[in-house]
Amino acid sequence: MVAAAPTSALVVGDESAAVKIGATVLAEGGSAADAATAVYFALSVSYPVAAGLGGGGLCLVRAPNGTSEVVSFLTRDSNGGGPYALAGNVRGFWALQHSYGKLSWDRLVAPAEHLALSGFAVSEALETRLNASLDVLRLDPNLAYEFLDDNGNLKPAGTVITNPDIALPLAAIRSQGADGFYSGDIGKKIVDYAIRQGSGITADEFAAYRETRLAAQSLNMGDLTVVIPPGTIGSGAFAVTLLRKLTDVMASLDIGQATRETLEQFQVEALPKDLGATGFAAVDTSGLAVACGVTMNGSFGTGRTTPAIGVTLARSPSSSAAGLSPAFITPVIAYTASDKPAVIGIGTGGPNGAASVAYVLLRSARGDALMNSADLRSTGLAPFSTVNAISCLSGTCTPLSDPGTTGLGVSVAQPAQGQTPTTSQADVVTGADGTYQPEPAPQAQTSETPVFTEQ
Repeated sequence: MVAAAPTSALVVGDESAAVKIGATVLAEGGSAADAATAVYFALSVSYPVAAGLGGGGLCLVRAPNGTSEVVSFLTRDSNGGGPYALAGNVRGFWALQHSYGKLSWDRLVAPAEHLALSGFAVSEALETRLNASLDVLRLDPNLAYEFLDDNGNLKPAGTVITNPDIALPLAAIRSQGADGFYSGDIGKKIVDYAIRQGSGITADEFAAYRETRLAAQSLNMGDLTVVIPPGTIGSGAFAVTLLRKLTDVMASLDIGQATRETLEQFQVEALPKDLGATGFAAVDTSGLAVACGVTMNGSFGTGRTTPAIGVTLARSPSSSAAGLSPAFITPVIAYTASDKPAVIGIGTGGPNGAASVAYVLLRSARGDALMNSADLRSTGLAPFSTVNAISCLSGTCTPLSDPGTTGLGVSVAQPAQGQTPTTSQADVVTGADGTYQPEPAPQAQTSETPVFTEQ
């Protein structure tokens, strides 16, 4: 069966600069996987609190032929122990793009490298998370230099920041692929620094990191078929338990009770406020849909940055409660009985992110029209925990960023097959309200109460 495709390509996420880069990729004829890859590498520069090169994550993919899989590249414990994780993001997006991409690899990494060298403006979402992580920033010379002024105060939203150090590994990744990160000079610097800090990571172990490909699982919600990660990984286990509970309360939308019961079942009692995660989603006019979440297992992970190359290392998943972050990365793709897309969404940052993306599914399964960000249920803890979704009804799709933060959803026209993108096509990038906003105004804040209060 060939999935019905939307008439426009869409991308949505927590950080506007990265989303705009993904939108440009789509306007040039790139696939949803190309856009997700470009968004991720841009986030590694503009949103490193959650998307650093030293972190990990996973992507849920539904191909135009109707097949679905999960590309899992979550952080892993080193065989030798220690506080630092084996990084998965670079290898994961390399695998995703080489399986589903159309554009050249260097085209997708280059914007992030340019962002690091030319500068990016601190977003309001990043400022909020930086404010909550001042102790982390002050203990790491690299992070302090990047985000604090000469008096030790936080650089406010709107401040333009450069990071030439992180441009070095990005240049290696751009020109050499994933191996440019995991081996060679960059890999050696990362491993040597980790060892000096007490890690048991070896060069061979770091270079040998590979993603895992898993078949997705599906379940029915009303007339929708919902695809999620398999129960063999944490996010799939939590998501399927939560969604099955919700099928019993679809009429009441009692998302809070279902989430609390699921947390009790998994014996989750306390979590840090910032699990260091973010999510984004994209769909193209071929019907390829991708929803991704990445995490550092805590704000800036360990808060330790490799000198000279700017790679901040994620926490080992077993080292603290923040290591539970991957369990709440909740990508979902839902489609109708006629195989039309209904929801491509992602919740991250804790159980509230999972609950909010489940709420999107519930409303879509009831036939509700979700056409504005205000139709989402904010997590109540944005930007630490967020939901982003692409909602489709009768073939019309709308990108919806979390209403509690300043993310961005963008729709673009794509060139027809065999057609060269034109300037006019590249210029039709639009926000969810139908107009392109170079610097989108903060969206209306909501007063949603989180279903679970992180510590």
